[in-house]
Amino acid sequence: MQLHAVGSKAQTPSDAERQVRADLAAAYRLVAYYGMDDSIYTHISARVPGTEGQFLINPFGMLFKDITASSLVKIDLDGRILDDSPWDVNPAGFTIHSAVHAARHDAACVLHTHTVAGVAVSSLAGGLQPCNQWALQFYNRVVYHDFEGIALDADERERLVADLGPTARALILRNHGLVTLGRTVSEAFILMLNLERACRVQVAIASSGQPIYPVPPEVCEKTARQYESGDSVRQPGQPDSNAREWRALLQRIDPLPATSFRD
Repeated sequence: MQLHAVGSKAQTPSDAERQVRADLAAAYRLVAYYGMDDSIYTHISARVPGTEGQFLINPFGMLFKDITASSLVKIDLDGRILDDSPWDVNPAGFTIHSAVHAARHDAACVLHTHTVAGVAVSSLAGGLQPCNQWALQFYNRVVYHDFEGIALDADERERLVADLGPTARALILRNHGLVTLGRTVSEAFILMLNLERACRVQVAIASSGQPIYPVPPEVCEKTARQYESGDSVRQPGQPDSNAREWRALLQRIDPLPATSFRD
């Protein structure tokens, strides 16, 4: 699909959009901080609050570490760039993200990576294994989509959405990489951070040449449900179980005034 600007003057963002822009820019910088970026490739998108079919995504060609709230590009499901950004959008990114945003209205944010560990696990016949605590978050909750080449064909969107299904929050693109979906930007990022760690541990175990010590299926399911409940990290009166960790993660890229451990 050809992506194109509509040529209209950008409107002033709402307060809700400004917050999403700030969160999304932070997610890009955190992906870079944790070494999950791939030069100018891969992408994170967030739905524009209060709109139908509009989302924000990275300007194609800008490093993740440099992305700001104002540099994000607003685009719709038809590939029209809706603001006056001088940047265009990665066509493969549009294919993946437009497909998910069109089909999954519960997904406020979609995050895609090409890390070494993620691509390695995506290339294994057995995929992600329940071999560590991070992996158990995704026990029987991760789905797969077969590799069809670089995601430039619009007709792949239908098959990708069919494989994703109505509820999955983690998708492994075979021989390609990882995708997470979140009800918020923070949820999508923290899911990806945990999925990436699960893959890194699995690759490290494989390199040892030793067998995996198995976790009983009932414990795998129990652990996945514990992650879903968020009860181990949710603050009293706070419905978002990711809020505590997200605030801490933001200090990685926007640190508080320096203090000594002796203070």
